[in-house]
Amino acid sequence: MSEPIERDDALAQLDRVVGLGEPQRVGWFRFLLDGQRWEWSDAVARMHGYEPGTVVPDTDLLIRHKHPDDRERAIDGIKRVLAGEPFSSRHRIIDTAGHTHWVIVVGGRMLDETGTVIGTRGFFVDVTETLQSDITHAVTQVAAARADIEQAKGVLMVTYGITAERAFDILVWRSQQTNIRVREFAQRFLAAMAGNMPHETTSQVDHILLTTE
Repeated sequence: MSEPIERDDALAQLDRVVGLGEPQRVGWFRFLLDGQRWEWSDAVARMHGYEPGTVVPDTDLLIRHKHPDDRERAIDGIKRVLAGEPFSSRHRIIDTAGHTHWVIVVGGRMLDETGTVIGTRGFFVDVTETLQSDITHAVTQVAAARADIEQAKGVLMVTYGITAERAFDILVWRSQQTNIRVREFAQRFLAAMAGNMPHETTSQVDHILLTTE
């Protein structure tokens, strides 16, 4: 088999972009069919919890770091690497400290000057922080939506003397009638109510608030 080509400009450029020597979220890997040899950048080593140069990656090592729930899918990707085939995968790995990372791994065929497949090369992207940020944002959005809906329910419950379930049924009914999402309808309803309470009602609320013990 032809000798593997030297690391190409794309991998060198990737090193420069991500900055060797610092913990990074992007790194490269190579697998050479000749000798079944894995190579990875410092960034990928750190993703797995290793200081650069302290361990030589191999297939068994990579498999051990796959999250148990994702291992079967990740192994399918590794099999494609071993066969010199292109692949892509999003799965979890567990580093040496026990921390879980979501990674996107993309690999393509590596060819020599004659066009013969000599291995696979590609990159790892650690998307853990992005996913956590997305999840946090989603949770925040859900919490905000619940707050708006709960406030609107509270107004209806006090006004009509009904349960929380019936108040929510009313919001859903009006949402369907107006073709507006429940949260948005609740927001509009609260905005319309704000500052429009009759003086007598406000005075009564003031009295109850100050005299309730």
